[in-house]
Amino acid sequence: MSKSHDHDHSGHSHHHGESRWKHDGVRVIPGNQLDPNVPSTAGMDRKAAINFARVGAQKLWAGTVTIKPDAKTGAHHHGHLESIIYVVKGKARMRWGDHLEFTAEANPGDFIFVPPYVPHQEINASPDEALECVLVRSDGEAVAINLDIEPVEKPEKVLWVDPVHRDPNAS
Repeated sequence: MSKSHDHDHSGHSHHHGESRWKHDGVRVIPGNQLDPNVPSTAGMDRKAAINFARVGAQKLWAGTVTIKPDAKTGAHHHGHLESIIYVVKGKARMRWGDHLEFTAEANPGDFIFVPPYVPHQEINASPDEALECVLVRSDGEAVAINLDIEPVEKPEKVLWVDPVHRDPNAS
């Protein structure tokens, strides 16, 4: 087996004395340098940390979302993308469905999963604390389709059932 310099993964590239991973490897994006130039939905402040334009991400988009106290977003969906929301601070209330007829709440440390094409709305359930979340999506490009939906008066609460640890005695 001949030792070729092309397959040297020790981090010591022999070109210009610089590893090929230096500027194309791990990237740290400071929280104070996020990009506010992303598709907007009324009522929320989205900022991009990781996307195709900024770091060349092909399969993921990540950023933050802040919703002011007592505020709610317009109804929207994210096309073919899957979304994950992680609640950092505050109390989140999600509504979803064709008439936003379902609702669930999430607290700091909770994860929220939103499948493709699901119409939904994020609500800050606290009257005095901002809701701060981290957002991850399954594509390097952001998609947000805003919807004109007439919400039902009283949404139905939905609790998550873990399909892996389901109670064997439950019907």
